[in-house]
Amino acid sequence: MHDFTQPLPILYRDDDLIAVYKPAGWLVHRSAIARHEKRFVLQRLRDQIGQHLWPVHRLDQGTCGVLVFALNKDCCQRLAQAFAEQQVDKHYLALVRGWLPPAVDVDYALRPEDTAPDAPAQPAQTSLRCLATLDWPESYDPRHASTRASLVLAQPHTGRRHQIRRHLKHVSHPILGDATHGKGALNRWWAQRLGGQRLWLHAHALDCLHPRTGEPLHLCADWRQLPQVPEVQHWQQLLQLPGWQGLEAVPASCGLSTAATAPRID
Repeated sequence: MHDFTQPLPILYRDDDLIAVYKPAGWLVHRSAIARHEKRFVLQRLRDQIGQHLWPVHRLDQGTCGVLVFALNKDCCQRLAQAFAEQQVDKHYLALVRGWLPPAVDVDYALRPEDTAPDAPAQPAQTSLRCLATLDWPESYDPRHASTRASLVLAQPHTGRRHQIRRHLKHVSHPILGDATHGKGALNRWWAQRLGGQRLWLHAHALDCLHPRTGEPLHLCADWRQLPQVPEVQHWQQLLQLPGWQGLEAVPASCGLSTAATAPRID
């Protein structure tokens, strides 16, 4: 868990926008439906840099990684429009149940959550790629001698709420630690072996055009630059466990010696 007394790690900053590492468990901003919460990225970062901020996208409370804010209204409007029109390429890492096939394109409409059962579903597309597989030597299911998991690169092409989590559930590979869309007993089993309960979903990088200059902008939560972050330590410890296959496909920004041939999302 991120130490609330420590500054939020700044990944990028210029006169128009700022990108920070959002810790898991933090909300992006205050919400009437979460009155008991005390950790908010927007208010904490505003106090940290002494400047007003405009949120342009969201991350779930349990998700860690790259979070972007605008530093003026004009750039806020342009960035928000880019996110709304799917002009931002988003790259997430997820630890999921079982061995995902090498590549899966999910085109499965999602009904907005917390709406009437007859509310129309909205189009939603996500590209999934299996980066590496883990064969854990203990058995969760007595029908199998070991237990399988996968490290997945997820790229959502639309922005529905909980889209990655719901799409991975749809293809029967829910994210480990997902209390809403996963398997509770399996989550608890893995939590005992991985050192605690958490949602294994990480917003690793995003690509967009700079809202003022139009130049390509790549924002990444490079783990090599974040050794002090507990969640980064947890992810790296996870990927150092025995039983992994295919780690050479993991992005170099994850700081693994086996990642030399990884695709560039870092």
